[in-house]
Amino acid sequence: MDKETRVYNFDDIRPLDDSEVSAAIETLIESEGFRHALRYIMPALDWEAFAGKMRTCRTKDEFKSTLSYAAVEIVAKKSTFSLTISGRSRFPEKPCTVISNHRDIVMDVAFLNLLLYDIGKGATQVAIGDNLLIYPWIDLIVRLNNSFIVKRCVPVRQMLKESEKLSAYIHHTVRETKESVWIAQREGRAKDSNDTTQNSVLKMLNMGGDGDILTNLMSLNIVPVAISYEIDPCDYLKAQEFQMKRDHPNFAKSKRDDLLSMEVGILEDKGRVHFTIASPINPALKKLDPKMDKNELFSAVAAAIDSEIYAHYRFYPRNYVAYDMLYKTSRFGANYGVHDKEQFCEYLQKQIDRIDITNKDEDFLRTKMLEMYSNPLKNHLANMTAR
Repeated sequence: MDKETRVYNFDDIRPLDDSEVSAAIETLIESEGFRHALRYIMPALDWEAFAGKMRTCRTKDEFKSTLSYAAVEIVAKKSTFSLTISGRSRFPEKPCTVISNHRDIVMDVAFLNLLLYDIGKGATQVAIGDNLLIYPWIDLIVRLNNSFIVKRCVPVRQMLKESEKLSAYIHHTVRETKESVWIAQREGRAKDSNDTTQNSVLKMLNMGGDGDILTNLMSLNIVPVAISYEIDPCDYLKAQEFQMKRDHPNFAKSKRDDLLSMEVGILEDKGRVHFTIASPINPALKKLDPKMDKNELFSAVAAAIDSEIYAHYRFYPRNYVAYDMLYKTSRFGANYGVHDKEQFCEYLQKQIDRIDITNKDEDFLRTKMLEMYSNPLKNHLANMTAR
């Protein structure tokens, strides 16, 4: 099968068409799992009234504006102190590929699209891994919300073809259907918050273009976005995973682990949450030599994305406290008070107390959590020095 034919065969990864919305809504209404999940988030939900409201939606845009954004707003009000965005003037008028660091499985892009919608920039299509589509109703709800599927649960020999198709879909969406897309800078979350763009993501994005590497990536109009959570409610789960992998090298998360991370990330306190739209990287890419070694070129593009993300983090007292605690310094003492440090130490212990595993190593777990809160600051400092 030639590339031209393969490019347009997107039915198994694309979002739903508007013609498929009504049937999808009826399937969701019949799903006990979907009903249970909604009542978990909104205990006082009047299901019959909600189902009736769902049935009034005829398009994806109606579904998002009528129901999805309202649900995200409810989550934001319940689980954040504030939800803000800056850098809106840097967001391009033309369709773009948003690449961000990745903290939370669900809420990163849910919050981002709500904020983009609020400032009149329009929501993005969303890349989501098929490993998270644990139940059929989750697959339906993400496709209704304009998500496209990244196939990770396929044999290794099939992975190249799936990557080519995914890349072709992203290029088609940005260049032909004129919609922006979002994709994380790496496969999965950076569990220690050491945010780095994987070359493999950029290699995938390159596959769907018709020119050289730089031409292909510049055609996607890449815009980095820095995501800063004051509190990561999944920090204890991430720390627990670090110890499990340390003690059991073959440890692999179960579907239940992913579901728990989604539940905790949606429902629990995140404090202040801020998104910063950084500068598009095309000006930086134009300065690169297209004749560079391919791997060096991809690394240079990754470094350009990382630099923008590092430069635009927002920091909170606990980031400074964690840095000073981890590195046994008082460098950032002016950025927090005694109460801030006491509060953070109490919080760390409370989260560690939630971990129930064999041979629990509290010193190790505490260190991993300190790394999570200090690594963004560490990378920011190194980036500012390099600039």
